[in-house]
Amino acid sequence: MVSRRRGRPRHDDVLTPAEWRVLHWIRHGLTRAQIASLLSTSEGAVKYHVRNIRAKLDVPDQPALRQWAGRARSDPARREELPVGDHRIDGLGQVSLLVTDTDRATAFYRDTLGLTHLYSFGDLTFFDCAGVRLYLHRVTADQWHPGSVLYLRVPDIDASHRELAARGVPFGGASHLVHRHTSGVEEWMAFFVDPEGNQLALMTQRA
Repeated sequence: MVSRRRGRPRHDDVLTPAEWRVLHWIRHGLTRAQIASLLSTSEGAVKYHVRNIRAKLDVPDQPALRQWAGRARSDPARREELPVGDHRIDGLGQVSLLVTDTDRATAFYRDTLGLTHLYSFGDLTFFDCAGVRLYLHRVTADQWHPGSVLYLRVPDIDASHRELAARGVPFGGASHLVHRHTSGVEEWMAFFVDPEGNQLALMTQRA
């Protein structure tokens, strides 16, 4: 009679799937309470996962986890064949604007200016502006402020992150997945600021 081992299934990665999910949201800057809400679990469970993640990765605290750039074995990004040290900026991939009225802003950019509407996700709306993506993000009136975030397109976001961080660029965390399209294409970003405090980001797309 074959005995079956009880408990968590074996895996060959540094973190368990649940721990990778928690780390994913840590990289987005979410608190433990917010992560617990998103994953439909308790804050205590998230705290337990964070403690295990830190121990396995030998990372001192949760803010430092945002800077850890490791990938899961199942992540296609680990298998990409990209030129070593290819950290050049290819161009401007996206510009964002804050708006307080999504319908009014959409009508202006789509109907008045004639930009092509690409897609919307709740209060997030995207347009094509001659090959550069315009991203409208709805916020409350007290959150609104003028200015844009420039998203710089790069072929290898990990190489760019390493090179720019070595040059003293202050990143908010490691590059992380921000959206997966129905086509399977993934959007990865890493945010930083310039010496004047302006928000910028590196961005890349992975199939």
